[in-house]
Formats: sequence, C-alpha cells, structure tokens
Amino acid sequence: MNTYDAAHTLAKAIRESNEMKELREAKEALKADESAKNMLIDFRNEQIKMQEQKLQGIEVARESEEKLVKLYEVVNLNTLVKGYLEAEYKILRMLDDIQKIIAEATRELVDKDLINLPERFIEEPDDE
Repeated sequence: MNTYDAAHTLAKAIRESNEMKELREAKEALKADESAKNMLIDFRNEQIKMQEQKLQGIEVARESEEKLVKLYEVVNLNTLVKGYLEAEYKILRMLDDIQKIIAEATRELVDKDLINLPERFIEEPDDE
C-alpha cells in the first residue's frame, strides 16, 4: 500500500471514529450552553497560565495549584464540561497510541551510533 494512501485512510478513520463523533457532539452541546463554555474557558486559561510559568522555569505557587485543582473539581460537576473533557481525553489517547505506533515503525531513523544523543533520548522498543 502507498504510504500516502494509508495516511489518508488513517485520517478518514480518525474523522469517522466514535471518539471523534463523541467529541463533536460534546463540543456542540458545550457551545450551546454559555455558562458551561465560559467555565471551560476559565479552566483552560488557568491551565495555560500554570504551564507557561513552568516552561519559563518559574515556580508555581501552591495556591495556584490548589486553585486549579478546585476549579477542576467544579468543572467536573458540570455534565457538559465533564463530557467534553472526557471525549477530548479519549481522542487524545487514541492519537497518542497512533503516534507510538508510527514512532515504533520509524525507530530505525534514530541510529545512536550516528547521532550523539544522550541515552535518555533513545527509547528501547517495548517487549510486547
């Protein structure tokens, strides 16, 4: 099979998957409820702020972490937001699994004898 054809077949399978269907439905339901949508936006903004601090090497205040945890607990009480986050998690998990499969198929691209990478960057294949 042609690699590009396989990629297009995979893209179609992803678009037509139950995971994507669930995400689309959850997204539409969330968009229809302004308060639920704003709740998710507030939660995501707090997540992003914390991630930016970590990436910049800034220590995140414990109060900020506790605020995010409490916000997550509140967000999870809203069934629309919770459903959206669960659907999003499922699709991200599927994409992560696909990425691992592709990485395994292309593992030979990284030859540690030809590239001077620290060992921590070179994963050994799983014995599955």
